Amino acid sequence: MDSVVTQPRPEADERFDTVRITAAVDALAETHVGREDLFRAATAQMLKGELMAARATAQTVLLKDRHGRRCAERLCFVQDEIIRILFQAATQHLYRSPVPSGAERMAVVATGGYGRGLMAPESDIDLLFILPYKQTAWGEQVAEAILYCLWDMGLKVGHATRSVDESIRQARGDMTIRTAILETRFLAGDQPLYNELVARFDKEVVQGTAAQFVTAKLAEREERHRRAGQSRYLVEPNVKDGKGGLRDLHTLFWIAKYVYRVRETDELLERGVFDAQEYRTFRRCADFLWSVRCNIHFFSGRAEERLSFDVQREIAIRLGYTSHPGMQDVERFMKHYFLVAKDVGDLTAILCAKLEDQQAKPAPVLSRMMARLRPSMNRRRVPGSDDFIVDNNRINLAAPDVFKHDPVNLIRIFRLAQKNNLAFHPDAMRTVTRSLKLIDTELRENPEANLLFMEILTSNDAEIVLRRMNETGVLGHFIRAFGKIVSMMQFNMYHHYTVDEHLIRCIGYLQEIERGGNDEFIVASDLMRKIRPEHRSVIYIAVLLHDIAKGRPEDHSIAGAKVARRLCPRLGFNTADTELVAWLIEQHLTMSTVAQSRDLSDRKTIENFAAVVQSVEQMKLLTILTTADIRGVGPGVWNGWKAQLLRTLYYETEPVLTGGFSEVNRARRITMAQSEFAAAFTEWPEQELNAYIARHYPAYWLKVELPRKIRQARFIRASEQAGHKLAINVGFDEARGVTELTILATDHPWLLSIIAGACASAGANIVDAQIYTTTDGRALDTIAITREYDRDEDEGRRATRIGEMIEDVLEGKLRLPEAVARRSLSRGKMRPFVVEPEVIINNAWSDRYTVIEVSGLDRPGLLYQLTTAISKLNLNIASAHVATFGERARDVFYVTDLLGAQINAPTRQAAIKSALLHLLANEDAAAA
Repeated sequence: MDSVVTQPRPEADERFDTVRITAAVDALAETHVGREDLFRAATAQMLKGELMAARATAQTVLLKDRHGRRCAERLCFVQDEIIRILFQAATQHLYRSPVPSGAERMAVVATGGYGRGLMAPESDIDLLFILPYKQTAWGEQVAEAILYCLWDMGLKVGHATRSVDESIRQARGDMTIRTAILETRFLAGDQPLYNELVARFDKEVVQGTAAQFVTAKLAEREERHRRAGQSRYLVEPNVKDGKGGLRDLHTLFWIAKYVYRVRETDELLERGVFDAQEYRTFRRCADFLWSVRCNIHFFSGRAEERLSFDVQREIAIRLGYTSHPGMQDVERFMKHYFLVAKDVGDLTAILCAKLEDQQAKPAPVLSRMMARLRPSMNRRRVPGSDDFIVDNNRINLAAPDVFKHDPVNLIRIFRLAQKNNLAFHPDAMRTVTRSLKLIDTELRENPEANLLFMEILTSNDAEIVLRRMNETGVLGHFIRAFGKIVSMMQFNMYHHYTVDEHLIRCIGYLQEIERGGNDEFIVASDLMRKIRPEHRSVIYIAVLLHDIAKGRPEDHSIAGAKVARRLCPRLGFNTADTELVAWLIEQHLTMSTVAQSRDLSDRKTIENFAAVVQSVEQMKLLTILTTADIRGVGPGVWNGWKAQLLRTLYYETEPVLTGGFSEVNRARRITMAQSEFAAAFTEWPEQELNAYIARHYPAYWLKVELPRKIRQARFIRASEQAGHKLAINVGFDEARGVTELTILATDHPWLLSIIAGACASAGANIVDAQIYTTTDGRALDTIAITREYDRDEDEGRRATRIGEMIEDVLEGKLRLPEAVARRSLSRGKMRPFVVEPEVIINNAWSDRYTVIEVSGLDRPGLLYQLTTAISKLNLNIASAHVATFGERARDVFYVTDLLGAQINAPTRQAAIKSALLHLLANEDAAAA
């Protein structure tokens, strides 16, 4: 990217014998003299073979030296030589002009990404054929001959044929064309023609338009990030177009070339844009990203730019990463990737700061003079400190050594910016990053520094300020345990962000909970207002630290509690509050697990949970932490159903903790839920409405959110009026990316298994299920399945087919085992995850039932396999709680034996466990 290469490189020249290949083309011309079509076909075929061989060699060298930049240079050199050979063949053998006229001149030029002198194995080729005047028959023939050969070789080619005048005119009006010409590189033909284009482009297009170009490129960058996903910490990043990817480096160089008129990035060092260390960072980032991109292309065999879960482990192995205790090889590789993406962001900020002062916002001459005469107009002291100034509404340093003479300033600068609502000046942030060695044990133990940090954490805009502290490295140096999880990813489909980004986002959601007004968090917001004032800082630090110990061999909840016990006293917490923070971290997954995978209508579930949380105050704090944690995982993970489950668990447990007293007791809450439904749903006569309310058991009113209750009431009434024994309603949850099937049928012991089998035989993967029975023997089940089609119409037809299959099974027209077995034969490849299967059998979680918790790798048909296996083990399923966390399925079944008793015999429990573990470990169990 940062070198413009026009001469063959020695190492590339050794691997692609241009002289030999040119001689072979000449020989083909003699063999096929007078038969242009045969000559072109034979030439394309031969060059394709040479290109494939050169690519194979490039991949072999890449796997050996792991130097992606050299690989990209090598591939580009080969492509250059092929185009030069084709140009020579076209002008000497196909359309030779013995006495060329002034119009029979052409320059073949590489543009865009190809013009940078680097290309990935499956990159497009962008060519510009420059003519002196308008298009001629000769020029058209030569260009077509080259293009047809490249296409016959299977290459993707973008091209344009323009005169110099036309190129200049279009570059003035089109920023894309302007950028493409900015990166032109001469390949073959008439060099003076190319030189004329470059000279005129500099003089007639570039001069005086730097601010316009910079503004356009930065706006384009923002839009690209918006499309790719704003965060550079998405766990399946786009190496080319994502935040912190190659395109950001390209944008840097486009701007630098345009503004500073440099041809190579080392000139940025000479111009003082980057210092030596920053320039080395630039080169290192480019080298790494090119290594990743070239390996993705080679491995996938296509122009794949997304570093998806399917390829991450393979790329990690290719680049030589190994596993360490607590971190897989792929997680170590991805951590490196995100650190590089962060460095790219830092370089962008540095260049933008330079441009902002020099180019992007040029002030009128008089204004600049006035600013020099009256600097106080734009620069004033920040209130509360003599070490910082306000520079155009951004905090900056009053002197270069403010951190050296008082290291507390490394924390203070962030608090002052937050307190005075100031943005951060890039020069200040640059100096902060260079001063990280000043954050030592003495500063970490400094009471004022720790007080300032807690003020930052618990004040407005904490998420924004913490993210800047993290980006500069201050947060990870000040809290060393946080530094260990910076840019750490977890190789699973559940978490959308790196661990540090997740924690910072959780703080943002905690502040949203505290502000109130968002119906998503209505319970948590209410509880936030009711916690003890002294516990406000407790919940903030617990949210920031709850995943602080990810990536360690020990369970991260237990290890995180240990971190809290060491850190909290330093931050000013007393012994009791320190223990409370540690308890919250140790239990931060408990409430979510119980709410989503236990029977909340079972008294034992509530008693067990009450024994864990111990007090209403601790349960309030845990509810708030759980809400922020789930919401911070990623888009679509938090939903109304989970909110309602947490709400139900909280209010079911509260009376147990208060000795029977509750702000809202259970009977009252059931009545309130029913009244709320009646008030919102006024479509039916009172008598019919009351009869409908009586049809549902209390658990339904407590656990189902109001909008769903209304939808289901309409669905049940319409189905029964139409006389349907079985009815299915299809809905789409865009936020979660799932299709919901609500099924109304006569209750049947095997109904859940039949529904799961029908979904499995249709290739539909169940991610969660809500299962209820009415007092008159009807089953009302809502099954969420992953989408297969983008269009709702197509997805609706798929859901209808599943419904028809359920009906056929219930009527005996279809045998599920055969249908599922047929589907298993055509099942695609497994996802690239490993989940250790686990089966827990517990009688302490319920007084009436044995609870079987099954955890393993999710796959289509798993729920059907489990329910079938449990039934074959002569167990009755009283209730099932189905949940999926990315690639991990966690299904919980409340069962009895055929006589309605718990399973107590150890030998029987062992047999059940063995059978289910065998099923989880064998994908082909569906066919059994």
